[in-house]
Amino acid sequence: MSSSGRYGKEEGPGRQTRPSGSATRGSRNAPRTFVRAHDTETIEALADPRVRNSRPEAEQEGAEGEFEGEEDGREGAARVSGAAAGVLRFSEERDPFALTQFVRLRIIDPEGAYWRRGIEAATRWLRETGKTELRVPYVFVAPEEWGTVGGYPLGRWLADVRRYYAAGSLEGKRVTELEALGMVWSAWDTAWADGLAVAKDYAAVHGHFLPPTNAVWGGDRMAIGVWAKNQRAVARKTHESAVRRAAGESGVSSAGELSESRLEALDAIDPAWCPAWGIDWQRGFHLTLMHVRSGGALPVRAGEVLVQGEDLGAWTTAQRVGWDKLTPAQQWMLDSVLGLEPAGEAEQPPARRTQADRWATHLAAARQFHAREGHLNVPRKHVEDVGGVPVKLGGFLDNTRRRASKLTPERHAELDALGMRW
Repeated sequence: MSSSGRYGKEEGPGRQTRPSGSATRGSRNAPRTFVRAHDTETIEALADPRVRNSRPEAEQEGAEGEFEGEEDGREGAARVSGAAAGVLRFSEERDPFALTQFVRLRIIDPEGAYWRRGIEAATRWLRETGKTELRVPYVFVAPEEWGTVGGYPLGRWLADVRRYYAAGSLEGKRVTELEALGMVWSAWDTAWADGLAVAKDYAAVHGHFLPPTNAVWGGDRMAIGVWAKNQRAVARKTHESAVRRAAGESGVSSAGELSESRLEALDAIDPAWCPAWGIDWQRGFHLTLMHVRSGGALPVRAGEVLVQGEDLGAWTTAQRVGWDKLTPAQQWMLDSVLGLEPAGEAEQPPARRTQADRWATHLAAARQFHAREGHLNVPRKHVEDVGGVPVKLGGFLDNTRRRASKLTPERHAELDALGMRW
C-alpha cells in the first residue's frame, strides 16, 4: 500500500490531507465521534501504557519498513503498579484521599518505592485506627488485607525513621510529610506529656497527686499510680546525683535524670508529690489535713471517717502509737499542723509477746498438768487454765512433736523431764 493511498493526497513535505470524503463523514458523525472520544474504555486505555503503545497486528505488518529507525515503544514503556491502576481506573468510584496521596507522591513529589509504601501504610493505619498520631507499636505489620501495603513492617519502618531523624540525616521534605500525618518523633516525650496531662487531671479531682500504686485514671485508663511511682524514683535519683556533684564527686552520670523543667512541672501540680518518706503516709496526712480544714473534727477512732478509701481515724491512731518511729519532720507536721500528740502508756497496745515468752507460758501449763495428772498425755484439744489465762496445751504439744528436730537441747530436756512422749 502506497503512502498516498493510506494517508491521502500529499500537499507538501511533511503534511498530509484526509482521504476524500472524510470531511463529509466527519461532519455527519461528529456527535458519535465526541461520545467515542470520552468513552470509558478509551480513557482507561490511555492510562495504561501497555494498551496505549500497542498496535493491531495487521497495521504492524502493513507498516513494516515504512518508518525506518522507529523502535517498538513497548519494551521501554513504564509499567503501572496495582495501586496506580486502581487509582487510574476512571470507570470506578475512587477515594479522594487516596487520589490526593497518589498525585502528591507519584507526580508532584515522587519518592522511592519503599518510602511511598511506608507513607501509604501509615496513612492506612491512621484511617483504620482512627488515631491522630503515628504512635505505632514496633512489632506492627500491615495486614495482608490492606492490599498493596499488606505485610509492610510499619512499626519497624517508623523506628528507623526516628533514628534517621535523631541523627539529622532525614530530608526536610520527608520530615514535613510525616509531621503532616502526626508523626511522633520521640515516644518518650509523648509518654511524658500524656502522663503529665493525666497527672494534672487526677490532682484537679482529688486535690493532690499522691495516687496509690494501683491507681488508674483517664479515658484510656492509664496506670497513673505506676507512672507517678516511676517519676518519684527518677526524681530521687536526680536529687542524689545533685548532692554527689555538690560534694565534689566527678563522673556522676546524668542518664535517666529528670530535667529541671519536668521537676518544675510536677512540683506545680503538687509540691508534696515526692516526699522523703512513704507515699501512703503523705496521702494520709494530706487527706486528714483537708478534712480538718473543711470543718471536720480530727478523727481519733478507726472507721470514724473514710475519705478516698482511706480510714483517717486508723491513720491518726497509728501515728500516735508509732510516734517514736517517725522522723523529726513527720513529728513536727503532726504536732504543729494537725495537733496530734503521742499516745500515753495507757493507750499503748500490749507489747507483742516474744517466742521465749510463749514457750515459758506453755511450759508452765505442761508442768501444771503433769503435777495434777502425773503424766503428759494431753488430748489434742485440751486447754489448760494457768492463772486465769487459757492455754491450748494439747495443740502446743502436738506441734512441738512435729518440730522436735528443730528444738534446742535445753527445751528438749525440759519436756523430757515431764515424761514427754515424742
